[in-house]
Amino acid sequence: MLSAFSAEHFLCVIWYYIAMPSSLYQTIKSNYKKYWLTIAFVLGFFTDVLLLNQIDDVVDNIILLFYVTLATFSILFFYAGVAQKLGTNVSKRLVLYMPIVMQYSFGGLFSGMLIFYARSGDLFSSLPFFILILAVIFGNELVHKRSDGLVYHLALYFVGLFSYTILVLPVLIGIMGGWIFFLSGLLALGVVTLLIQTLYKIVPRFMELNTQRIILSIGFIYILFNTLYFANIIPPIPLSLTQLEIVQSVTRLEDGNYRIVAEEQPWWERFFFIKPELHPTTSSLSCFAKVYAPTRLSTKIFHRWEYKDANNDWQERLYLGYDIAGTNTGGYRGYTTISSFSDGVWRCSVESARGQVLGRATVQIDRTKPAHQVVTRIE
Repeated sequence: MLSAFSAEHFLCVIWYYIAMPSSLYQTIKSNYKKYWLTIAFVLGFFTDVLLLNQIDDVVDNIILLFYVTLATFSILFFYAGVAQKLGTNVSKRLVLYMPIVMQYSFGGLFSGMLIFYARSGDLFSSLPFFILILAVIFGNELVHKRSDGLVYHLALYFVGLFSYTILVLPVLIGIMGGWIFFLSGLLALGVVTLLIQTLYKIVPRFMELNTQRIILSIGFIYILFNTLYFANIIPPIPLSLTQLEIVQSVTRLEDGNYRIVAEEQPWWERFFFIKPELHPTTSSLSCFAKVYAPTRLSTKIFHRWEYKDANNDWQERLYLGYDIAGTNTGGYRGYTTISSFSDGVWRCSVESARGQVLGRATVQIDRTKPAHQVVTRIE
């Protein structure tokens, strides 16, 4: 009975599509076309989730460079098609398909940036990129005028390119800091300037009409990125925090490993919005962290210990740094220790030399209660 019903149902579906009025079919087809750009953008996200792993990996860098190259040529070919530079038939196909290719490259580039930037900082630091990507997705549906599309494409291209150069230049040079960021910005400006000059040769009149808007958009993005960086809102790319916890104690062993004594937490305290309780068994506490850095990069990170005072303000207790090198795929291990602490809320922040936050661990210290199960592990 089931097979008969399935066959009958299948035949009905086939007959429905055969007998469907052509006008209704075209309506459905056109509705799907409205979302092709967004679908292409999202496909770029899925590609990165499957392929991207580490920023200093050769394959990862090839993928990101591929997105930048694909975005560059898709913009050029699209406007070459708009200007009918390559013949009528080819130009029509370019105008039809290049926006899809363009959105796929933007989706891949932005999701790649989001993956690596999110690994490099805490959620608050990555929030501007989440907002930016949401704005891009909505922008796909809102931008309809071709003149607006030109400015939008160039602005979007510059945001992705600037994010990419900030990410990849420290990996190639092996140094991070303010002047590397400045150099990354100049490189991104140089590349986008070459693209704009090429577009002037393809669609000169169109570019002349939108020159002021393009300059204002690129200039605003450049100033915005510099403001975010020097306000320590942009995460400390290409560093990545792979582990951070406040534990009872940490001891470095002769073989280079670490003995970590940690307090097991109940399952309900493992949610990110619940501060775990710590019941110290000694007069000291330790903050243990693993920070991944690309192989060629050496820099310095800092641990900032703070507690909440009676006015609910954070007060610094200890600020201590140590050098790290990109020699350990699991992350460079290090720790700091405090003593003479009081009960209350404490946190340990891992920061770059500029004060950019890689991550924070917050605990509620209560010495009036016995500790949960204490475990010892070697890392």
